[in-house]
Amino acid sequence: MPSDPHQATSRRRADMVDRLATDGVLTDALLRDALLRLPREVLLPHAYVRVSGPGADPIDWRLLDGSHPEDRQEWLDLIHSDESILLQRDGEPLDSLGRGPVTGGHMTSMSTYTPGTVEALQVMRLGPGQRYLELGSGPGVSLALAAVLAGPDLTTGVERDAHMVAFAQRNLDRLGVGVRVIEGNALDGHQGRAPYDRIHSGIGVPCVPTAWVEQLAPDGRLLTTLATRTPSWPGQLLVTRTPTGTVEAVLTGRPRGYRPMLGYQWLSALGHRARVKADPGTARPTRLAPPPDDAHGFWLAAAYLAPGLVRDFQADTMTIVAPEDDSWAVAGPGDGTVRTHGPRDVWAELEDAHARWEQAGCPETYRVDLSDDTGIQHATSGPGPKALTWTLPQLTTVASQLP
Repeated sequence: MPSDPHQATSRRRADMVDRLATDGVLTDALLRDALLRLPREVLLPHAYVRVSGPGADPIDWRLLDGSHPEDRQEWLDLIHSDESILLQRDGEPLDSLGRGPVTGGHMTSMSTYTPGTVEALQVMRLGPGQRYLELGSGPGVSLALAAVLAGPDLTTGVERDAHMVAFAQRNLDRLGVGVRVIEGNALDGHQGRAPYDRIHSGIGVPCVPTAWVEQLAPDGRLLTTLATRTPSWPGQLLVTRTPTGTVEAVLTGRPRGYRPMLGYQWLSALGHRARVKADPGTARPTRLAPPPDDAHGFWLAAAYLAPGLVRDFQADTMTIVAPEDDSWAVAGPGDGTVRTHGPRDVWAELEDAHARWEQAGCPETYRVDLSDDTGIQHATSGPGPKALTWTLPQLTTVASQLP
């Protein structure tokens, strides 16, 4: 390891970029240069590490201070890894955090895992001279990269937490990349600097806020996570506005997505894990083998066609829980049977959803219609009577506390 700290961090960045390129995540040459140039340690000067296991309450954490000799190596490893960087508990001030153990609180701000940031910027095809808006911008890593790609004074972030706004703006100013961070409600976008050539949301939403579409320029691209009730099966929505003003939106299933907006309640299988293990349910035959994890088109559709389900990825075999109905299904392993428990036949619903998905042609992408004047947004796999269709939940029905 080089003795010069600047050489050490430069080497870490180079290793990170090489890993992303080798893994096939990073393909854009301009973004590669931006990653090499951006000293991410300035934007991520500390990081929380969770010590407690799943389900612990209160949670035990440990805060790494990047300026402390005893923390520096672990902190450098973490901020150059492919993990999300945890930065803020319960909206706390960020100027006087003490390193070491701390108990309680839940994360309210983090930096997106680097492969997710890279993929998003590449999908948006951000380039020189384009106006960029980041919604839920957090510590500003994506903002800084966007500013390097687009040029100074073209990049704006909207962040709800005043402490995070001040923290991010101060660190971004140190980099001199020409970025402005606004305190506000991300669902409103930022009309003051609209229209934008590229809009990226770092928070998941159940449907697309009207303001985001209105602030998108011709030839513009908007990227967001569509949050379902379950973290198991997120969708990525790419909205484009043609040069003539027509809006098109394509929804794709993904293995990971961004956390949903504040106040949006995800379902969890954790509270049922011990009970499922103790009583997996009654066995019955099934013709549906557990669909593969990478059948993202199916799992995304299932989140809407069989709502209220969540997968326990820590289980030995595929386990799907309907926590609000006290029901679950445990599949396999590979013996043509499934075990079900509770008043809701979870596996029968998945069997039906999978059959409908196959009849629709096993779609991997779905079109979302954003043109309804009432604000109702519909998704469909295509034309014809066998197409899969559903309606996205409206923003006003999912939470009263918004970012």
